[in-house]
Amino acid sequence: MEELKTTCLHGQHKALGAKMSPFAGFDMPIEYEGIEAEHNAVRNHAGVFDVSHMGEVRIEGADATAFVNHIFTNDVAALDDGQIAYGMLTNENGGVVDDLLVYRVSDREYFLVINAANIAKDEKWILDQMELFPGEDLSVSLESECWSELAVQGPEAEARLQEIFPDADLKSIGFYRFVELEAEAVDEDGEQIGLPVVISRTGYTGEDGFEIYADEAVISELWKLLLESGVKPCGLGCRDTLRFEAGLPLYGDELADDITPLEAGLGMFVKLDKNFVGRDILAAQKSEGLRRKIVGLEVNGMAIPRHGYEILAPGSEEVIGHVTTGYRSISLGKNLAMALINADHAALGSEVLVRVRKKVFPATVIKKRFYTPNYKK
Repeated sequence: MEELKTTCLHGQHKALGAKMSPFAGFDMPIEYEGIEAEHNAVRNHAGVFDVSHMGEVRIEGADATAFVNHIFTNDVAALDDGQIAYGMLTNENGGVVDDLLVYRVSDREYFLVINAANIAKDEKWILDQMELFPGEDLSVSLESECWSELAVQGPEAEARLQEIFPDADLKSIGFYRFVELEAEAVDEDGEQIGLPVVISRTGYTGEDGFEIYADEAVISELWKLLLESGVKPCGLGCRDTLRFEAGLPLYGDELADDITPLEAGLGMFVKLDKNFVGRDILAAQKSEGLRRKIVGLEVNGMAIPRHGYEILAPGSEEVIGHVTTGYRSISLGKNLAMALINADHAALGSEVLVRVRKKVFPATVIKKRFYTPNYKK
């Protein structure tokens, strides 16, 4: 068995008594005090997540904008410098290679943040596309080993971070915008140096918050300062319950090589007026209509739907789809799910059945954004 990787905060997670578990090849904290307590801390106050397992790729050169637009469903040419776009890398069949954030540093430089489970696959796919791309002034740098990352999320995130970065005007960072700063440090020779820090107003919880990318030493110190200020350490368990309530997809559940962005309900991040890998398949799918869709479900009764459970047409044994993610919602107190089902059963208000082991339970199709996000616009 391949040895699990660790982040720079691994020792601190263990010291805090975190429940650790393998995730995307890393030994990661799933919970500390408990998923419900950590979930509520983010909804009501502030929590900090170690997300240093995420991957980073930098694309530079005069042809950088054209290349990123060729591999990415959203339109980076429309971004301002310092702005971020969400979108997907799609394959030739329109399925999703990965969903990601693209940070526009300038029209010659882009910083891509990719999912931890897909780092090797994404890097190879991007490099393969580069080999086929006609642009000559283009370079791709694989930087996943260079960066560590924290996500500070919740209504008090700005105030807590502002105490740590008093010279940065965090209030002025708009939603899906970022700034680049320097953190002072001392090198091996005792010389004062500046280390790069990227702070973006982004997150994966449905709450206001920030994601911070920096050197391991900076992230380790920032983690300690945040905990000292009262920010609760949070594991990947509540990161999933939080993103689920906000209707945010998880690769491998709501997105996959054989699930398109349109089937996932993410068409607003797919710009069909430009060319990109898989564009023609997606344009045809939009024109012809979808055969299946990701929907939200509210399950009646005490049954909690889980990933993979079958969805049946009402009054029959016909399997029309499956649950992609399901929970007893901590914030809403309801049994909810996201599911990929046949489009002719996907209209809001439609009734379906969820098979939970040997029993079936009625469920109603509802909007998959169960919780109203509190993003700062």
